Amino acid sequence: MSAIWFECKVKYRKTDDNGVQKIVTEPYLIDALSYTEAEARLTQEMSAYISEEFKISNIKMANYAEIHPFEKADRWFKSKVSLLAYDEESGKEKKSNMYLLIQANDVKEAFDNTVTVMNGTMGEYTIPMISESPIIDVFPYFDGDDDNLEQFEKFNLVKLSKPEISEEILDDMEFDVALLEERA
Repeated sequence: MSAIWFECKVKYRKTDDNGVQKIVTEPYLIDALSYTEAEARLTQEMSAYISEEFKISNIKMANYAEIHPFEKADRWFKSKVSLLAYDEESGKEKKSNMYLLIQANDVKEAFDNTVTVMNGTMGEYTIPMISESPIIDVFPYFDGDDDNLEQFEKFNLVKLSKPEISEEILDDMEFDVALLEERA
């Protein structure tokens, strides 16, 4: 059975880095069978993160074929993948689009991760669009079955891994002063 993903917007009071409280609305993605279950599960999940009152202001079905977390990535990107098929009757090339939610640190890494996910695809495809998604977090479904526990824990470990912060590279490049003055 494939997952049904719901995009839910949660409105709550958040304290920013300066200590100022403001009301924010943030989107989350949750795997559920119905709108009612999505609301109940999101309320349960958000209670662990938000101690104050919050409101689920919107729930809609998300148009994602697959969700792919990657290690050491902290943002989610929406990848549009166009699958190409040749219609023998009409003699025309036919496109069908699907959307993947890919975890990455930037657009280039999201493209690379999308290619990695699509490696096993038998047919031809193109990636016409990748854009950063506003989704804050993803909550997959876990039914309590021990058979799915390993897969669920792996998903969460990969999703929660943090990117490595590389040290800033110092530029010790010297410029020819005469050449710079000549160009100015």
